[in-house]
Amino acid sequence: MGMTIATTTNDTITTFALDGWLDTTGAPQLAEALNKLDESCTELVLDLENLEYISSAGLRQVVSAYKKMKGNVAMRNVRPEVKQVFHMAGLDKRLNIS
Repeated sequence: MGMTIATTTNDTITTFALDGWLDTTGAPQLAEALNKLDESCTELVLDLENLEYISSAGLRQVVSAYKKMKGNVAMRNVRPEVKQVFHMAGLDKRLNIS
């Protein structure tokens, strides 16, 4: 299963809408998108409405985004099964998930 990322920018807020599976195949795509963010981006929103699955490789990229953005990362529209993975990894206490 693959993943696509739709990127939108509104002033200093960039949104990545992830669709598919964020696993060992999709994680490099997210890493590349993160590397392309410029200095004007002060907040990153990950719209996970269409994210069906996240693996440990995907979790690492989310943590990487959190570190790069100095905590200014929000996850929106998180499906219960993906939210459960964040919970099991203990990341739901540190990340802004809704």
